[in-house]
Amino acid sequence: MVIGIDASRANRKQKTGIGWYSRHLIQELKKIPLRRGDKFILYSNDELRDDLAELPENWQSKVLKWPLRYLWTQIRLAWEMMSDPPDVLFVPAHCLPVICPVKSVMTMHDLGFKYFKEAYSFWQRIYLGFAYWWAAYHADGIIVPSKSTKADVEKFYNIRQDKIRVIYEGYDVEVFHFEENQEKINTVLKKYRIEKPYFLYVGRIEDKKNILGLIESYKKLAGKRLNLPKMVLIGGKGFGHVRIEKETKSLGQMIFFLGYVGERDLGYFYNGATAFVFPSLYEGFGLPVLEAMACGCPVIVSESGCLPEIGDSAALYFRSGDTDDLAEKMEKLIEDDDLADQLRRRGLENIRNFSWRKCAFETYEVFRSIG
Repeated sequence: MVIGIDASRANRKQKTGIGWYSRHLIQELKKIPLRRGDKFILYSNDELRDDLAELPENWQSKVLKWPLRYLWTQIRLAWEMMSDPPDVLFVPAHCLPVICPVKSVMTMHDLGFKYFKEAYSFWQRIYLGFAYWWAAYHADGIIVPSKSTKADVEKFYNIRQDKIRVIYEGYDVEVFHFEENQEKINTVLKKYRIEKPYFLYVGRIEDKKNILGLIESYKKLAGKRLNLPKMVLIGGKGFGHVRIEKETKSLGQMIFFLGYVGERDLGYFYNGATAFVFPSLYEGFGLPVLEAMACGCPVIVSESGCLPEIGDSAALYFRSGDTDDLAEKMEKLIEDDDLADQLRRRGLENIRNFSWRKCAFETYEVFRSIG
């Protein structure tokens, strides 16, 4: 069986969550002993970069050149599916080629556009609405990262439940782990001009992540406490970032927007944080929660979406959208060292349930069942 994988997002220099998911999954699939006759092909629009280009036996790279910025999937990849098709095509994102005469598997990471329409432009809503609808009814298999996302897919699309498979994601154990060497942590922080103590948020700076709620909660704490840990926000800019940055001006040097931070440095930020705060109103999986736990960082998250499913008993939860409750939980964690230590221990236990290796094995079995 020949399995083709859309590796275009995994091959980007600066990757979003879907890009990292694609890359880690592909790298772990490379380590799996293949069954006789199985072969993988990685499709990309550029030559594969770094260790993605290191291909074991029965793996092949195929560069599908395309001169335009858009429509690589819908035209160039679709043409490949017609001219030299694999047995199964795997697209680790929501965008399945409309013309796809082979069996296909795709990953639906979340359905946030259904719940937060205002966070997307008119054309984005049209595109995502069609892409998800088409994939839901035409893909032979759909992978989702949580039971919560599976419930959303079943809610919005009338498709067979046995077509949907819940496969939890993992985290990069080489990057995200508990670091005892405080000197290493401080060296990385110094590069970004950050000093401890600080709260940490990692993710896009946008409305649906409830950053305004986080800022409001932080302001409430700042109004009643001296020596409050600073707030460090790491991530690219999304819908509503201008308004968010405007709301933080009154806090002066208490808030730091660092933008994109390389993965290697990111692990040290988790290790140095007083707590990781994730106030998102909706998540399909919530990978930063795992990364924080893997680094022994206490986690505060909202009760939204899949977060209670992923965090289990290892996180401190606040009522979604309740800024008073979030401020209370942040203050509680500052004052209660025993609680912080308890969350660290529980977090390190909880992450044992998640790994890219397990994700890769289960995903390979989906390919086998479809092909």
